Amino acid sequence: MIKGFGGIFWRTKNLDAIKKWYSEVLKIEIENWNGTIIKSQSGNETIFSFFTEDDNYFPTEQQVMLNFQVYNLNETIKHLEQIGVPLVKEKEISEYGKFIWIEDPEGRLVELWEK
Repeated sequence: MIKGFGGIFWRTKNLDAIKKWYSEVLKIEIENWNGTIIKSQSGNETIFSFFTEDDNYFPTEQQVMLNFQVYNLNETIKHLEQIGVPLVKEKEISEYGKFIWIEDPEGRLVELWEK
């Protein structure tokens, strides 16, 4: 079901400093949108992006949000329904793809993405 990591997102207290560190130390070219796309294999992308402490894209008390890229989001939803895992938010469709969200056993929001 899981194709690979769709993205890794976390908050930072000093956006400029952390962007600079990752750019200089690991040679990751952080773009103006505060992230980069690392292409590991055909059809799979891993997003590496920073969020400010008060951004509401995922819960502010959660430092990191995992995003898994899936092959077929509708099949994933069916699977989740069959095993009793509820969606935290309804499916969203945007120019970036289709997204759903679930929570892990410790209450962390996990994003599932079909590109």
